[in-house]
Amino acid sequence: MAHTLLTTPFGAESTALEVVNGVDLTGKHAIVTGGSSGLGVETARALASVGADVTLAVRDTAAGEKAKSDITATTGNQNLHVARLDLADQESVRQFVAAWQGPLHILVNNAGVMAMPLNRTAQGWEMQFATNHLGHFALAVGLHDALARAHGARIVAVSSVGHIGGNVDFGDIMFDRRPYNEWVAYGQSKTANVLFAVEATKRWAGDGILANALNPGRIPSTGLMRHIPQVDASTDSTGVSWKNEEQGAATPALLAASPLLDGIGGRYFEDCNEAGPNEPGIRRGVAAYALDEDNAACLWQVSLDLIRT
Repeated sequence: MAHTLLTTPFGAESTALEVVNGVDLTGKHAIVTGGSSGLGVETARALASVGADVTLAVRDTAAGEKAKSDITATTGNQNLHVARLDLADQESVRQFVAAWQGPLHILVNNAGVMAMPLNRTAQGWEMQFATNHLGHFALAVGLHDALARAHGARIVAVSSVGHIGGNVDFGDIMFDRRPYNEWVAYGQSKTANVLFAVEATKRWAGDGILANALNPGRIPSTGLMRHIPQVDASTDSTGVSWKNEEQGAATPALLAASPLLDGIGGRYFEDCNEAGPNEPGIRRGVAAYALDEDNAACLWQVSLDLIRT
């Protein structure tokens, strides 16, 4: 069903701290995956700055402890925690879930890999799909009861403009038969992030859980860009927004904390506003297949079958 696109007073140059100004998250518990660097640490900093109890879910706990100290020093918030989480390892996800106690008000699925050479998990899953989608999917499903106990939880799925590179290939998700292409693999994993938000909202809204997805923009300073060549922003005519890390974290922080998003789920945002349809040749907007309810339902079942095998 068509709806009016949600707009906010914020835009491409807004920062994470600006979009949470005036919000009070005291007593609220948040998890930020990949919270030790890049967009993750800036999103966590924004949430901590307005009182949230924040857990940095990271592969490298030493880096996590360093980020924790930095966030505490800049915000004065002592309620920062570090927990190990390797999204490519389903056992690591299970251990993280088992250790969680109490309600969870905000889950920011931020961590990810991009355009990496072909690599597979122990299960034989293609690494980008396994990390960017299946790890976060298993995390959210495992934490469902904690999210429900929050009585108004939000899940934030950090997708990418890269999702316009293609739909999920349900016939060969893991590149078992088709030739591997790092950008095709990345694109389908980012489409999966949007489809997750669509179906999670459909299934869990009755439990008080809403999910939204977003494109943070192009942030060349993050480690996510390490596998791709550098591009001069001044020569980019594709329409994508170039940002620093504080600006890149604005949209995830907005979706996680702002009252402007109360009651909103299953949508895709960029530059702190809901995105319209993608137009050919422009790297903005959302592809129709990424919001397709049939695709979302199919992906959910496929994902459940994979993580339960």
